[in-house]
Amino acid sequence: MTAVDERGVAEFFEGFEPPDGLKVELLRGEIVMMASPDLVQNLIVLLTERQIPLDRWYPLQTQDVDLVDEASEPVPDLVVVARDVLPGSGRLLPCQLITMVVEVVSKTSVARDYGVKRSIYAAGNVPAYLIVDPIMAQCVLLTKPEGKGEDADYRAQHIAKFGEPLPLDVLGVELDTSEFGTFPGVKPHRYP
Repeated sequence: MTAVDERGVAEFFEGFEPPDGLKVELLRGEIVMMASPDLVQNLIVLLTERQIPLDRWYPLQTQDVDLVDEASEPVPDLVVVARDVLPGSGRLLPCQLITMVVEVVSKTSVARDYGVKRSIYAAGNVPAYLIVDPIMAQCVLLTKPEGKGEDADYRAQHIAKFGEPLPLDVLGVELDTSEFGTFPGVKPHRYP
């Protein structure tokens, strides 16, 4: 897609009002619409959010993220920002302020969460990207972002199975995954 096309899509996206019950994101110039999250996903987000100390961090749900030099406005399941850097208002949260993003994999978001969003968050230099996968019953923590555009990636990866504690060093906490649920009867995928 050309820069002109991406700007046009971004301008359209700014004024777009999705139908009720749909989550909408702009990912590298492509508008992606999804059904509302499954109960399993919502509970994982809730359990993760409750383990983040509010005296230092704000865990925000459904916050639009502004990524510099990207035709993207992802809406992670959870965004973690230090309390002292959070702006007073605004729809778009600048990626430079974000310490960690969390995406909970759905039955239809596997490729986006492990692929394009991994690259987008790394390009935005987000220090930590946590993929919580109720299909594979695992958490994938990505850190040390490097690169630009579609070539951006994370240099470090730590995988923890549900039930194992996951150190989130960027937040100074250890995530308890023992209560994370899974999707029954969903075919495993081939990502990490």
